[in-house]
Amino acid sequence: MSEDELSEDGPFATASESTAPSSTVAPASTVRGERYGNTAASRGRGRLIAAVFGGAVVLVIGSWVIWAGLDGSRSTVDAQDKGHVVISNTRVDVTFDVSVDRGVATACAVQAQNEQHAVVGWKVVDIPAAPVRDQEITTTVLTTEPAVTGLIYSCWLT
Repeated sequence: MSEDELSEDGPFATASESTAPSSTVAPASTVRGERYGNTAASRGRGRLIAAVFGGAVVLVIGSWVIWAGLDGSRSTVDAQDKGHVVISNTRVDVTFDVSVDRGVATACAVQAQNEQHAVVGWKVVDIPAAPVRDQEITTTVLTTEPAVTGLIYSCWLT
């Protein structure tokens, strides 16, 4: 038998002594941090990137809020169907209300539909600027076949 085998710890006595921590070896957490990139420098870099990204998000959202708030001064147009009268197989009268700021011209697309809801007549009505906000408009839409309804499709500022 060898001398190692006779010692109290057996053949592992010298191995355990050589792997014992010494003051010159870095702690395991530092070695792991350097190996996997979790050092103080990388944490600082990560915080800087997060701060720059957060600042950019705040800047974009703040700019959008200011832009949207200042854009609210534009006029809008509201239209509401009031009714329709089928005059003949080729004609329907459509009545609707338009609300827009005084002095602003608008246009509205009016359509006539058959029983299958297919568009059988279409007309764009130009509404000149008026001194009042609300106007009632009646227009005649010519159709290609008998219509069962007439209504507003869309209105816009001109």
